[in-house]
Amino acid sequence: MKPFEKLVASLRRLPGIGPKQAERLALHLLRASSTEVEQFQLSLREVRERVRPCPVCLDYTDQPTCRICADPAREERVVCVVEDPTDVAAVERTRRFRGRYHVLHGVLSPLDGVGPENLRIRELLARVGAWGEAGGEVILATNHDTEGDATALYLGRLLQPLGVRVTRIAIGVPLGGDLAYIDEQTLSEALAGRRSV
Repeated sequence: MKPFEKLVASLRRLPGIGPKQAERLALHLLRASSTEVEQFQLSLREVRERVRPCPVCLDYTDQPTCRICADPAREERVVCVVEDPTDVAAVERTRRFRGRYHVLHGVLSPLDGVGPENLRIRELLARVGAWGEAGGEVILATNHDTEGDATALYLGRLLQPLGVRVTRIAIGVPLGGDLAYIDEQTLSEALAGRRSV
């Protein structure tokens, strides 16, 4: 395989990149200055070396703990459970949520071979279990699609015995919608209208 074709093939493996877009990106990199390409390589290397999941919420950070978990003004016993790190940014844009997060890094999808053991569920249960009798609230903010709903139902059943309030974001978010692409007002209303599971 020729070098240009290898680059296009590598770019096609990125999510949301089709064959034509991969070619355009490869051409852009080919035409870019050496300095620009070197800066791109350096940025990739730095991200791979320095960015890790936060030990508390599992969002990505380059600090020992992410800025949200390190913020003492955030409510520690109100946790919004999301599928991916991009969902944390989407909820944060509403400026309405003052709790903390837990990132699952996926959803249950038996057809794709993704079971509970592939998600960060164990960490969530340990975190909520440590609250003891103090209680709290877990907001299930997975997407309203088959996998997201199944994941929320599964988590609700695991969390109920722990003595916490378990809620689900309202369906202001359209069915099949991805939180990362929902406007702030819709997501804000969905958070405000959450309901018990």
